[in-house]
Amino acid sequence: MANENAADPKGRQPEALATFAASARNDARKPDDVGLTATPETAPLKTSSDKKAEATTKVLREGVLKRDQGADEAVDALPDRTRDN
Repeated sequence: MANENAADPKGRQPEALATFAASARNDARKPDDVGLTATPETAPLKTSSDKKAEATTKVLREGVLKRDQGADEAVDALPDRTRDN
């Protein structure tokens, strides 16, 4: 089942997490249909670069400052193939 949040797969590399998941569902072997270019199931998820940068900044700040900077909420706001399926 294709993810409606996935970007157009044409000419793109498959997302690593999606490739690992497909392998896990296929007795630890990469399925024949998973190659060097993405399929609708393995295409990168559409995500704003600004939202990714904001989440990354908050995660790094929490690691340095050792106090809550809202990283959990920022990360939860990003699309997640493992959580959404």
